[in-house]
Amino acid sequence: MASSSNSFPWRLGPIRAKACACSSAMCQRLHQRVMDDLTRRRFLGGVTAMLTPFALPAVAAPSAPDAQRPLLLRNLRLFDGSGKAVREGVQVLVQGKRIADLLPAQATVEGAQVIDCQGKLALPGLIDTHWHTMLAAISQLSAVSADLGYLYLVAAQEAQRTLMRGFTSVRDAGGPAFALKRAIDEGLVPGPRIFPSGAMISQTSGHGDFRLRSDIPRAPNGPLSLTESLGVAMIADGEAEVLRRVREQLMLGASQVKMLAGGGVASLYDPLDSTQFTERELRAGVEAASDWNTYVMTHVYTPKGIQRAIRAGVKCIEHGQLADEASVRMMRDEGVWWSLQPFLQDEDSNVYADPGQRANQKRVAEGTEKAYALAQKYGIKTGWGTDILFNPRNTATQGRQLAKLTRFYDPLTLLGQATGTNGELLALSGERSPYPGVLGRIVPGAWADLLIADGNPAANLDFLADPERNLHLIMKDGKIHKNTL
Repeated sequence: MASSSNSFPWRLGPIRAKACACSSAMCQRLHQRVMDDLTRRRFLGGVTAMLTPFALPAVAAPSAPDAQRPLLLRNLRLFDGSGKAVREGVQVLVQGKRIADLLPAQATVEGAQVIDCQGKLALPGLIDTHWHTMLAAISQLSAVSADLGYLYLVAAQEAQRTLMRGFTSVRDAGGPAFALKRAIDEGLVPGPRIFPSGAMISQTSGHGDFRLRSDIPRAPNGPLSLTESLGVAMIADGEAEVLRRVREQLMLGASQVKMLAGGGVASLYDPLDSTQFTERELRAGVEAASDWNTYVMTHVYTPKGIQRAIRAGVKCIEHGQLADEASVRMMRDEGVWWSLQPFLQDEDSNVYADPGQRANQKRVAEGTEKAYALAQKYGIKTGWGTDILFNPRNTATQGRQLAKLTRFYDPLTLLGQATGTNGELLALSGERSPYPGVLGRIVPGAWADLLIADGNPAANLDFLADPERNLHLIMKDGKIHKNTL
């Protein structure tokens, strides 16, 4: 992340006097620090003013309990993120940004602020491990034609909506999310914690090659394409180029790296059955990420692509709905995670006019049902995410897309997958995690990300499909972003 000395190129320079003490090095440094501070304040104030009209009117400004006073959540039913049954007779004590303790129902804490949860369900903030922060709420046409500033305004508003749906953390699966993440972390705009991947790394003709046919061929030292310049995807061919592009994303602050190792459902050029990047190229990306103590996640569907990625050292398979049993056994034996999404060709799916794309979609939907069965049969560590992309209509379905998977899992296990299990997947970032600590659990020492809801997860998760009605309190980082109790 750039330091303040490089962040504002329009900064006023030091006054240069000729014959007084003002020209001394000490005075110039003091003057520079003052001007830096003033410029930063003016810039942040301008950003806040710019974003104010986009704020959601029904959402109160976040309130942080007095950091010196603990906050006690009482009279609740607790789902702690483990996937086990809901508990009663327990209170949650929050101190600052962390969960301090779980206490018996009758315990008192001197000086604590108290919230009566009215017997409702307390659960960890939800986690989506395949979310496109910058690209979910915008059409593909706008993504390649609108000003970058507009994209950030749309993404900032959607980040707030994401938080108000109860999602307090997301793993960004590709896109220029670094600036939005920083704005959220600094409190400029509300939104979930973002584990950014940065630009998706793609081969020429790969799933992330969004160039037109008229852009081909590109000279060895030719300019970057539009999507590369925006930071959506970067094209890399050969081990040396993969190393360069992966290292660039790590330099920008990627907590993990996304490589595209196979075709897609709606791709213009790369067939669904194509295998992308050689094993040597994938391994180069894995080694670069490993040197920074983090990992590579890969977009891939087919057995050949899955097995190649695993041999190269990839730690998480994204999608993989066409996996066969041999590939799933290989995941199990190598301890690889499987990040699955509910691609079921239903009312929440993208709509394609092209018959070939619809056929691909049908094939993947049939594979999704098989994939969930295989994941459970072989005990694969399975994460949950939505992968809503270029579909503003569908972002509101985020919670519903979790709730409907009770056709494959019992509700408690599924809710554990979207909280505690997904928190373990985020922890794969190791030293590159932007938020060291436990996420997705309500246990002492974990981040204070909590929801208070009307719902019974032993029966179903339908309450998550209507967060406006059923989520009464949303807390992230110990700050309350919604409270209708």
